[in-house]
Amino acid sequence: MFLNFDAEDAAQIAIGSFLLAVPVSFSEEAWGLGSSLPIANLVLLFSLSLIFLSFYAYQSVFDKNIRFRYIEFIFRVIVAYMIAFFVVSLVLLSLDKLPLFSDPVLSLKRLIVIAMPASMGAIVVDGFDKE
Repeated sequence: MFLNFDAEDAAQIAIGSFLLAVPVSFSEEAWGLGSSLPIANLVLLFSLSLIFLSFYAYQSVFDKNIRFRYIEFIFRVIVAYMIAFFVVSLVLLSLDKLPLFSDPVLSLKRLIVIAMPASMGAIVVDGFDKE
């Protein structure tokens, strides 16, 4: 009924997030930003990520037609961010730059910083195949 989301969509989102997560994750500047940005800036960055994901999904993925598909729209934005967040965590984990157990706050900060461009890559690639 309400979710027109399948494995192909999830794969597109994962690939799109990987495209931008990899180069940013290899950047020492991104690791440093994760450790030095104050919480308020990280909340702003997280909010901007969701806002721009929403704008792009509304304009491109849903072609400005969400009148009867609000739940699907919100679901798509949240899932795109979550998949991007997961992809970034895998990349950082593979680079040994995600100290989940020794410093979980630093891990979360790095994830938020790098998930921003990764989530945009995710939704752009997802938008190539319109609903």
